[in-house]
Amino acid sequence: MKSLKTILLATTLTAGFGIFMGTTDAHAESLYKVKSGDTLSTISQQFSGDNSLIDYIVKDNNISNKNMIFVGEELTIRTAEEAAKDATPKQTQTAPVQEEAVQATPAAETATAETTPATTSSAKEWIAQKESSGSYAATNGRYIGRYQLDASYLNGDYSEANQERVADSYVAGRYGSWEAAQAFWLANGWY
Repeated sequence: MKSLKTILLATTLTAGFGIFMGTTDAHAESLYKVKSGDTLSTISQQFSGDNSLIDYIVKDNNISNKNMIFVGEELTIRTAEEAAKDATPKQTQTAPVQEEAVQATPAAETATAETTPATTSSAKEWIAQKESSGSYAATNGRYIGRYQLDASYLNGDYSEANQERVADSYVAGRYGSWEAAQAFWLANGWY
């Protein structure tokens, strides 16, 4: 009886040790907690050095709007090697386009933003001018108003007051400040 207990204990310990040792490299994913100012692009850049992980982050975390993530949200991030194994032709084609958008920032706009320190009101106005020439009535498909917000964010209320309120909330949640949103716009051509 004592030898049977010894064999069972040894078998259990060996199996547990095998499982423990086997899980360190079996699934090389990371868990990332979203911080203020993060975007899927900056997270992908952090983990892979380019925008190649954006579509995988969206898919793996069931993100319905890839332009909207929230501070404190925990995202599962694949390694670049793992993503390369699962690459499909569509994802291979989208990565270069996203990289071109990052590189397409005109030097004059970047120089202006770097030499003139932005304040909240000037950064907010700068984005409004770039997005809609400052018009609350501007539309572009599903994007509405002065800050070209997705119509779903405005919930049918396109008033100036609601546009201001929703824009402030969107920028605070996604970028942390209008200055950070402006910096992102300069790097990517959108915010």
